[in-house]
Parts: sequence; C-alpha cells; structure tokens
Amino acid sequence: MARAAQKIKERIIESFLFLSALASVLITMSIVGILLYESYGFFQEIPILDFLTGTEWTPLFAEPKYGILPLVAGTLLTTFIALSVALPLGLIVAIYLSEYAPHRLREIIKPILELLAAVPTVVYGYFALLFLTPLLQEIYADLSGFNALSPGIIIGIMIIPYVSSVSEDAMRAVPMHIREGSYATGATKLQTSLKVVIPASFSGIAAAFIMGISRAIGETMVVAVAAGMMPNLTANPTESVQTLTAYIVQVSQGDLPHGTLEYSTIFAAGLTLFFMTLFFNVVGFWLRKKIREAY
Repeated sequence: MARAAQKIKERIIESFLFLSALASVLITMSIVGILLYESYGFFQEIPILDFLTGTEWTPLFAEPKYGILPLVAGTLLTTFIALSVALPLGLIVAIYLSEYAPHRLREIIKPILELLAAVPTVVYGYFALLFLTPLLQEIYADLSGFNALSPGIIIGIMIIPYVSSVSEDAMRAVPMHIREGSYATGATKLQTSLKVVIPASFSGIAAAFIMGISRAIGETMVVAVAAGMMPNLTANPTESVQTLTAYIVQVSQGDLPHGTLEYSTIFAAGLTLFFMTLFFNVVGFWLRKKIREAY
C-alpha cells in the first residue's frame, strides 16, 4: 500500500515537472508566433531585403524609411562595450572568489556583488546620464550628452553579477583532485586557474557569457535614458544611438494606433532582436560542444 502511494506521488511530481517544462516551451512558441503574425503585415508592405539592408530608420517621419541597420548597429555597439567591461571583470571576479578568496570573505562578497542585479535598471540609466556621462566628458571633450559609451559601460557593470556568479559556480564544481593533480606537477595557483580550472569549467563559463550577452542585448531602460533616440548607423561610441529595445519602448507608449504600419514596426524590431539573441545562443551552444570535445 505504501509503495503504491509512493509511486502515485512520484507520478504526480513527474507530471508536474513535465507540465512546467511544456509550459515554458509553449510560452516561447507563443511569443515567437505573435511576433511572426504581427510582423507579417509589415513585411507585406516593406520588402524584407530593404528592411535588412536599409541604412535609414525613420518610420515616424513624413517620408518614412524602414532600414533596420541603424538600430542593429546601435544595439551591437552598446552590447560590445558592455561585454568589453563585463566579461573580463566578471571572469576575474569569478577566479578570485573560486580559487583565492577565503570562505568567509567569499560568503560576504558574493551576496553584495549579486545585489547589483537587484538595482532597478532605470536607476542605472540615470546614473549613466547624470554621473558617468559628465565624468567622461571631462576626458572626452567632444562626447555628446547622449552617447553609446556611457550606457555601454553601465550595462557592463550591471551584468557583472550574472557573469561572475555563474562562472564561479562552474569553477567550484571542478573536482578538487584535478587541481591537486596540477599542483603536483609544479603548477602555481594562477597557472592552475587559467590552464586547468577554466578549461574544465568552460561549458559553465560559456553559459555565463551567453547569459551576459543576452542580458546586454535585451537591456532597455539604460539605453532609453542615456543613449538618446537617434538611430545612427555608426560605430563611434561617442555619438548618440538608438537600440532595438529603446525604439520598441518609444513606439509602444501609446501614441500610435494599433494596426498601423508604424505600430507594426515594433514587432519587426522585436523579431530582429529575437533572431539576434537566438544566433548568439546557438553560437554559444556550438562553442560549448566544441570545447567539451577538445577536453
């Protein structure tokens, strides 16, 4: 009797876990389906080749242009700046917490570091606009009040906890006997960290990097506040730019009626953002697979 009750409990738990996994898949498919459905009408009016290769994005002007490249360039520029800050610093912090920091100090630093993720992003945005930008203008006199550099740096700081926390967990999961084997050959702690621990935990570190990239690409409020609303096709971080997410925020505030071509541009931009994120996740999965095969 007790064994039958135990089997029923296990079946219930198994069914609950399956439904939870299925719900996440269905939600993702629903989001993609809505993006495709809402974008269909837009691409009936605007050729997809013009959309992907056009260098002007002015859908709200009297003579609208629908080239998405300026928004893509702004998104990639701020993301590149953010990753240039977050990935090296996050990895350094992870190495220190995993290999060097005493246990008591690690238990203090890690929660404090993770508190950065709890700060509202709008606060980061105004910090970039009102503090970091004037500070950078002391160094770069020609820096615009709205630019890609300041929000890129702040987004990088903002995603350090994601990179460092996941990377540190992956490094600490490396068995101690692997480290001891490295020490036995005469390797120093730094050599062991860089040449043994990091390769052994690279799949987890790659997951942390992909999480950071996805977080940087999808950031909205920081770029909406501090980067400006100028869709420039530029690689200059001192100029004002507009990202895909900032444009979606701008149009979705309710000034345009639903069903118009101008309103449907947010779904086309959202679909572009989805495929960009999907691309980076696929590359990350492929990279993790190659690294696992190599080691």
